[in-house]
Amino acid sequence: MSNAKGSQSLPYSGVRAVEMTHMVMGPTCGMVLADLGADVIKVEPISGDATRMLRGSGAGFFGTFNRNKKSIAVDVKDPRGIEVVHKLLANADVFSENFKSGAMDRLGLGYAALSKLNPRLVYVSHKGFLPGPYDHRTALDEVVQMMGGLAYMTGPEGRPLRAGTSVNDIMGGMFGAIGAMAALAQREKTGRGQEVQSALFENNVFLVAQHMMQFAVTGTPAAPMPSRISAWAVYDVFAVKDGEQIFLAVVSDTQWAIFCDAFGLADLKSDERISTNNKRVQARDWLLPLLRTHLEAFSAAEISKIFEHAGLPYAPITRPHDLFEDEHLLATGGLADVTLPADASGAGNAVTTKTALLPVTLNGERLHLRSSPPSLGQDTKTLLNELGYSLEDIKQLSDAGVVKCGASNTGDASGATANEMASA
Repeated sequence: MSNAKGSQSLPYSGVRAVEMTHMVMGPTCGMVLADLGADVIKVEPISGDATRMLRGSGAGFFGTFNRNKKSIAVDVKDPRGIEVVHKLLANADVFSENFKSGAMDRLGLGYAALSKLNPRLVYVSHKGFLPGPYDHRTALDEVVQMMGGLAYMTGPEGRPLRAGTSVNDIMGGMFGAIGAMAALAQREKTGRGQEVQSALFENNVFLVAQHMMQFAVTGTPAAPMPSRISAWAVYDVFAVKDGEQIFLAVVSDTQWAIFCDAFGLADLKSDERISTNNKRVQARDWLLPLLRTHLEAFSAAEISKIFEHAGLPYAPITRPHDLFEDEHLLATGGLADVTLPADASGAGNAVTTKTALLPVTLNGERLHLRSSPPSLGQDTKTLLNELGYSLEDIKQLSDAGVVKCGASNTGDASGATANEMASA
């Protein structure tokens, strides 16, 4: 599971981040920093991050957003546990949390307290709302999608629909990481850390800002995506031969001519009523039914081949699990082998599968997976020893239930694969 080059050449090598996070938003921030080389320590309760045990639509949360991290299990309600966390933070560079407002302050882990302990610390808070009239509310990704216009834009008229993934949680975590990076850069000038805040609602507003601007420019409210007036005449999902579906796009006059030539539509190519893109947009009511009828005779594979040869945009309608076998991802190293620990796999034993890497390259290389998501308390002993605790000290803390020392997640070949899990 290790990158042969290790983390020494990565941008944030030498940076230590401590996180007390759960679900998606906070863990995403830590994952981005970890992928970029930071030493990220996940502080978990003795019972573990509850996300380890989520099933249904949350079953992939822990395995996706906690790679390249270490785990220490500590009871922070015990003064001895808080002492452990304070020692971790005394020389840390970043602290990240995504609990309800006030929770960290009550534990003595708020920004005011920690900035005195470590003035160089960058403190990242992930919340539902930035400070203001809404900041007392409890927020979830779906809540802010509904109140922030995204669900309205995604669903058909009268049927607001959340996006099909945790867009605000993931992007909110990314913006938290960007804020941490900016604060670390500024620390080079000032010598001091600062508090960084990222929020779900404000992230969602950023996502729909283009539709806000659309209204400002046109004076007309943006219509939901299923009923919008498209900027392009051919930009839709088409039902083709044998009931298959495919997304097709023809977004310029040059592409329109190529499309017509490729599919034997000389009459439409020469029709003055649809000679420009804007004219074709106005003619969608009668033009699209004609195109749909014409394309019904072709299979999705035939259309794909024609579009690819002509350099026209197209896409198969793909399900998320199909991406495990995507030839481009496999050829370019976009997926990495990963082993989910038994306490987060739902299988009772380790599960080996693949995970998607960050969608960037540095010097032409993807950011490798250096370690799989940790089992609960996997690094407790090692980290406590680094902090100066003796083996006897660690045993006493463990016996008292203040810390939990877990087994290492070895990721051996005995782990069940994702495919084996699916067929079990």
